[in-house]
Amino acid sequence: MDLWQLHIFVSVVENKSFSKASSTINLSQPTVSSHIKELEDYFQCRLLDRLGKTTEPTKAGKILYQYSKKLLALRDHTKSAMHDFLGRTKGDLFIGGSTIPSGYIIPRLIGPFSKQFPDIAIELTTGDTLQIVQKIKKGEIEVGIVGAKIDDPQIKQERLVADEMKLIIPSNHKWAKRTFIDCPKLFEEAFIAREKGSGTWQSILKSMDNAGFNSKKINASITMGNTVSVIQGILNNVGISILSTIAVQDDIDKGRLKALSVKDLDLNRFFYLTMSKKRTLSPICKKFIEFARQAL
Repeated sequence: MDLWQLHIFVSVVENKSFSKASSTINLSQPTVSSHIKELEDYFQCRLLDRLGKTTEPTKAGKILYQYSKKLLALRDHTKSAMHDFLGRTKGDLFIGGSTIPSGYIIPRLIGPFSKQFPDIAIELTTGDTLQIVQKIKKGEIEVGIVGAKIDDPQIKQERLVADEMKLIIPSNHKWAKRTFIDCPKLFEEAFIAREKGSGTWQSILKSMDNAGFNSKKINASITMGNTVSVIQGILNNVGISILSTIAVQDDIDKGRLKALSVKDLDLNRFFYLTMSKKRTLSPICKKFIEFARQAL
């Protein structure tokens, strides 16, 4: 057994396919199969089951997968630490962000960070807050920036940057000449909701409930999976919504959308650096976190 064989095994598990894994790691399918056979001979048990077109780990395979991920992460951390010691910061950084951070905040960090550390390859994963947290817990990414506070004993978070949310309406809306609106008025309008895992949407509902309004009564029959879709929905008069002003500033500046404050609602929030309590951060990840703290 060696780390390369474990790398191949992990690729097969994550791709759920020998053929897809062989394509991912640039090996022939017979070679991949040969390495898996050697692992199964070494441990004297079956590690993978071929179920039609997909491949799934057996119970033994699931155990090996968990420990393989830890060993491969330790390998990467070791390489990173040695490069760092020798004055050559080099390696891979896997980060994630919910919709607003991955679209508007993290790209602003990656540019100058890459100029300072040109030998670091960065892979950015986008998802809603809950998806990013799950990937952190699984070790698929090291750090994320998300828009909701998470109550999870495996996760630690710290405030990174403040965000202001406002009611966003099309420029031809009946409220377009106003600067604010009373919260009860929101319940009279068609509202565009975000998916349940959205940190933005959870923050909005919590703010309504905290102010004494029943968020369940909001007329949100339309749900969209990302901020871009919501913005297009507002522009096309599907409904109105509360969004981060970071995401709509360009449309506001061009006069396509209007942003209103909502009386009695606290729509100020934070984006959070989000990490695992159980996993040791790589030296590269620590550099990125420190850079983000200083830059924002």
